[in-house]
Amino acid sequence: MSDTYAKKRWLPLEANPDVMNQFLWGLGLPEEEAECNDVYGFEDELLEMIPKPVLAVLLLYPLTAESEAERVKEDSVGKDYNKKVYFMKQTVGNACGTVGLLHALGNVTSEIMFQEGSFLDRFYKITANKDPTERAEFLEKDTEMEVAHCVAASAGDTEASDDVDTHFICFSCVDGELYELDGRRERPVSHGPTSPSTLLKDASKVIKGMFEKNPTSLNFNVIAISKKAV
Repeated sequence: MSDTYAKKRWLPLEANPDVMNQFLWGLGLPEEEAECNDVYGFEDELLEMIPKPVLAVLLLYPLTAESEAERVKEDSVGKDYNKKVYFMKQTVGNACGTVGLLHALGNVTSEIMFQEGSFLDRFYKITANKDPTERAEFLEKDTEMEVAHCVAASAGDTEASDDVDTHFICFSCVDGELYELDGRRERPVSHGPTSPSTLLKDASKVIKGMFEKNPTSLNFNVIAISKKAV
Protein backbone atom coordinates (compact mmCIF):
# COMPACT_ATOMS: atom_id res chain seq x y z
CA MET A 1 0.00 0.00 0.00
CA SER A 2 1.27 3.44 -0.86
CA ASP A 3 0.59 5.81 2.02
CA THR A 4 2.07 9.29 1.83
CA TYR A 5 1.14 9.95 5.46
CA ALA A 6 3.05 7.00 6.91
CA LYS A 7 6.01 7.93 9.08
CA LYS A 8 8.04 5.06 7.64
CA ARG A 9 7.85 3.40 4.23
CA TRP A 10 9.07 0.03 3.03
CA LEU A 11 9.27 -1.42 -0.46
CA PRO A 12 6.08 -3.38 -1.27
CA LEU A 13 6.05 -7.17 -1.02
CA GLU A 14 5.30 -8.98 -4.28
CA ALA A 15 2.28 -11.28 -4.51
CA ASN A 16 4.58 -14.24 -5.08
CA PRO A 17 4.15 -17.46 -3.06
CA ASP A 18 7.84 -18.40 -3.42
CA VAL A 19 8.96 -15.02 -2.06
CA MET A 20 6.44 -15.19 0.79
CA ASN A 21 7.44 -18.74 1.70
CA GLN A 22 11.12 -17.85 1.96
CA PHE A 23 10.19 -14.74 3.95
CA LEU A 24 8.06 -16.66 6.47
CA TRP A 25 10.39 -19.63 6.74
CA GLY A 26 13.25 -17.23 7.49
CA LEU A 27 11.21 -15.60 10.26
CA GLY A 28 10.56 -18.86 12.07
CA LEU A 29 7.67 -20.65 10.34
CA PRO A 30 9.05 -24.17 9.80
CA GLU A 31 8.96 -25.22 6.17
CA GLU A 32 7.14 -28.40 7.11
CA GLU A 33 4.34 -26.46 8.87
CA ALA A 34 2.74 -24.30 6.17
CA GLU A 35 3.23 -22.76 2.73
CA CYS A 36 1.73 -20.17 0.39
CA ASN A 37 0.14 -21.18 -2.93
CA ASP A 38 -1.39 -19.25 -5.83
CA VAL A 39 -5.15 -19.47 -6.30
CA TYR A 40 -5.65 -19.44 -10.08
CA GLY A 41 -9.43 -19.23 -10.16
CA PHE A 42 -12.64 -19.79 -8.21
CA GLU A 43 -14.07 -22.72 -10.14
CA ASP A 44 -14.47 -25.78 -7.92
CA GLU A 45 -11.79 -27.77 -9.75
CA LEU A 46 -9.24 -24.95 -9.30
CA LEU A 47 -10.07 -24.52 -5.62
CA GLU A 48 -9.68 -28.26 -5.13
CA MET A 49 -6.08 -27.99 -6.34
CA ILE A 50 -5.15 -25.92 -3.28
CA PRO A 51 -3.63 -28.03 -0.45
CA LYS A 52 -5.93 -28.39 2.56
CA PRO A 53 -6.53 -27.29 5.21
CA VAL A 54 -6.36 -23.62 4.22
CA LEU A 55 -5.33 -21.45 7.18
CA ALA A 56 -5.89 -18.04 5.59
CA VAL A 57 -6.41 -16.31 2.24
CA LEU A 58 -4.50 -13.21 1.10
CA LEU A 59 -5.83 -10.83 -1.54
CA LEU A 60 -3.91 -8.17 -3.42
CA TYR A 61 -6.40 -5.80 -5.04
CA PRO A 62 -6.34 -2.41 -6.82
CA LEU A 63 -7.06 0.73 -4.83
CA THR A 64 -9.66 2.78 -6.67
CA ALA A 65 -11.77 5.79 -5.79
CA GLU A 66 -14.73 3.43 -5.43
CA SER A 67 -12.96 0.95 -3.15
CA GLU A 68 -11.61 3.75 -0.95
CA ALA A 69 -15.03 5.37 -0.63
CA GLU A 70 -16.54 2.03 0.35
CA ARG A 71 -13.84 1.46 2.98
CA VAL A 72 -14.43 4.89 4.54
CA LYS A 73 -18.19 4.31 4.55
CA GLU A 74 -17.89 0.89 6.22
CA ASP A 75 -15.43 2.20 8.82
CA SER A 76 -17.85 4.94 9.78
CA VAL A 77 -20.25 2.30 11.12
CA GLY A 78 -18.86 1.24 14.49
CA LYS A 79 -19.26 -2.48 15.12
CA ASP A 80 -17.69 -4.49 17.90
CA TYR A 81 -15.82 -7.66 17.00
CA ASN A 82 -14.68 -10.89 18.61
CA LYS A 83 -11.55 -10.01 20.58
CA LYS A 84 -10.16 -13.46 19.83
CA VAL A 85 -9.40 -12.07 16.36
CA TYR A 86 -5.72 -11.14 16.08
CA PHE A 87 -5.84 -7.71 14.45
CA MET A 88 -3.26 -4.98 14.03
CA LYS A 89 -3.14 -1.56 12.40
CA GLN A 90 -0.72 -0.66 9.62
CA THR A 91 1.44 2.38 10.28
CA VAL A 92 4.28 1.64 7.85
CA GLY A 93 3.74 2.57 4.21
CA ASN A 94 3.76 -0.40 1.80
CA ALA A 95 3.88 -2.91 4.68
CA CYS A 96 0.46 -4.32 3.83
CA GLY A 97 1.89 -7.61 2.56
CA THR A 98 3.74 -8.22 5.81
CA VAL A 99 0.75 -7.12 7.90
CA GLY A 100 -1.46 -9.48 5.88
CA LEU A 101 0.87 -12.39 6.60
CA LEU A 102 1.02 -11.47 10.30
CA HIS A 103 -2.79 -11.41 10.39
CA ALA A 104 -2.88 -14.78 8.63
CA LEU A 105 -0.55 -16.54 11.06
CA GLY A 106 -1.69 -14.60 14.13
CA ASN A 107 -5.14 -16.17 13.92
CA VAL A 108 -3.85 -19.77 13.67
CA THR A 109 -1.12 -19.79 16.32
CA SER A 110 -2.88 -22.73 18.01
CA GLU A 111 -2.60 -24.79 14.81
CA ILE A 112 1.02 -24.23 13.83
CA MET A 113 4.34 -24.32 15.64
CA PHE A 114 6.96 -21.62 15.24
CA GLN A 115 10.65 -22.21 15.82
CA GLU A 116 11.26 -21.40 19.47
CA GLY A 117 12.93 -18.04 19.93
CA SER A 118 12.39 -17.03 16.28
CA PHE A 119 11.02 -13.64 15.24
CA LEU A 120 7.47 -14.94 14.77
CA ASP A 121 7.55 -16.85 18.05
CA ARG A 122 8.65 -13.72 19.92
CA PHE A 123 6.39 -11.35 17.99
CA TYR A 124 3.16 -13.16 18.79
CA LYS A 125 4.10 -13.80 22.42
CA ILE A 126 5.02 -10.14 22.98
CA THR A 127 2.01 -8.69 21.15
CA ALA A 128 -0.62 -11.19 22.31
CA ASN A 129 -2.14 -8.81 24.86
CA LYS A 130 -1.45 -5.57 23.03
CA ASP A 131 -4.14 -3.62 21.20
CA PRO A 132 -4.09 -3.17 17.38
CA THR A 133 -2.26 0.17 17.56
CA GLU A 134 0.36 -1.12 20.00
CA ARG A 135 1.04 -4.09 17.72
CA ALA A 136 1.55 -1.72 14.80
CA GLU A 137 3.95 0.43 16.82
CA PHE A 138 5.94 -2.65 17.85
CA LEU A 139 6.28 -3.72 14.22
CA GLU A 140 7.23 -0.22 13.10
CA LYS A 141 10.14 -0.10 15.55
CA ASP A 142 11.40 -3.65 14.90
CA THR A 143 14.54 -3.53 12.77
CA GLU A 144 14.73 -7.32 12.31
CA MET A 145 11.37 -7.39 10.54
CA GLU A 146 12.20 -4.28 8.52
CA VAL A 147 15.39 -5.89 7.19
CA ALA A 148 13.63 -9.21 6.46
CA HIS A 149 10.79 -7.43 4.67
CA CYS A 150 13.17 -5.37 2.53
CA VAL A 151 15.15 -8.49 1.55
CA ALA A 152 11.90 -10.26 0.58
CA ALA A 153 10.62 -7.20 -1.31
CA SER A 154 13.82 -7.15 -3.35
CA ALA A 155 13.57 -10.86 -4.19
CA GLY A 156 10.50 -10.63 -6.42
CA ASP A 157 10.32 -10.92 -10.20
CA THR A 158 9.29 -7.30 -10.71
CA GLU A 159 11.39 -4.24 -10.04
CA ALA A 160 10.66 -2.95 -6.54
CA SER A 161 9.05 0.50 -6.35
CA ASP A 162 7.38 2.27 -3.45
CA ASP A 163 4.83 3.89 -5.77
CA VAL A 164 1.99 1.36 -5.84
CA ASP A 165 -1.79 1.46 -6.11
CA THR A 166 -2.59 -2.02 -4.79
CA HIS A 167 -3.19 -3.33 -1.28
CA PHE A 168 -3.04 -6.66 0.59
CA ILE A 169 -5.78 -7.85 2.95
CA CYS A 170 -6.31 -11.17 4.70
CA PHE A 171 -9.32 -13.43 5.24
CA SER A 172 -9.33 -15.65 8.33
CA CYS A 173 -11.73 -17.95 10.16
CA VAL A 174 -12.14 -17.21 13.87
CA ASP A 175 -14.81 -18.94 15.96
CA GLY A 176 -16.78 -19.92 12.86
CA GLU A 177 -16.81 -16.44 11.37
CA LEU A 178 -15.12 -15.10 8.22
CA TYR A 179 -13.14 -11.94 8.96
CA GLU A 180 -11.56 -9.51 6.53
CA LEU A 181 -8.41 -8.09 8.13
CA ASP A 182 -7.04 -4.84 6.75
CA GLY A 183 -4.52 -2.80 8.72
CA ARG A 184 -5.90 0.44 7.29
CA ARG A 185 -9.35 -0.23 8.71
CA GLU A 186 -10.54 0.61 12.19
CA ARG A 187 -11.53 -2.96 12.95
CA PRO A 188 -11.98 -6.42 11.38
CA VAL A 189 -14.95 -6.80 9.03
CA SER A 190 -17.20 -9.85 9.44
CA HIS A 191 -18.51 -11.54 6.30
CA GLY A 192 -20.69 -14.10 8.05
CA PRO A 193 -20.26 -17.75 8.99
CA THR A 194 -17.47 -19.98 7.75
CA SER A 195 -15.39 -22.94 8.91
CA PRO A 196 -11.80 -24.13 8.45
CA SER A 197 -12.99 -26.54 5.75
CA THR A 198 -14.97 -23.88 3.81
CA LEU A 199 -12.72 -20.85 4.42
CA LEU A 200 -11.27 -20.84 0.90
CA LYS A 201 -14.65 -21.13 -0.81
CA ASP A 202 -16.30 -18.55 1.47
CA ALA A 203 -13.46 -16.05 1.06
CA SER A 204 -13.61 -16.62 -2.69
CA LYS A 205 -17.25 -15.50 -2.76
CA VAL A 206 -16.32 -12.22 -1.07
CA ILE A 207 -13.36 -11.70 -3.38
CA LYS A 208 -15.49 -12.40 -6.47
CA GLY A 209 -17.78 -9.60 -5.31
CA MET A 210 -14.77 -7.28 -5.24
CA PHE A 211 -13.79 -8.44 -8.74
CA GLU A 212 -17.23 -7.57 -10.03
CA LYS A 213 -16.89 -4.01 -8.74
CA ASN A 214 -13.61 -3.62 -10.68
CA PRO A 215 -14.30 -5.60 -13.89
CA THR A 216 -11.62 -3.83 -15.96
CA SER A 217 -8.75 -4.33 -13.50
CA LEU A 218 -6.24 -7.14 -13.78
CA ASN A 219 -4.40 -6.23 -10.58
CA PHE A 220 -5.86 -9.02 -8.44
CA ASN A 221 -3.83 -11.83 -6.88
CA VAL A 222 -5.11 -14.44 -4.46
CA ILE A 223 -2.81 -16.55 -2.32
CA ALA A 224 -3.83 -19.32 0.10
CA ILE A 225 -1.74 -20.26 3.11
CA SER A 226 -2.14 -23.98 3.70
CA LYS A 227 -1.03 -26.22 6.51
CA LYS A 228 1.19 -28.98 5.22
CA ALA A 229 0.07 -32.57 5.71
CA VAL A 230 1.83 -34.42 8.51
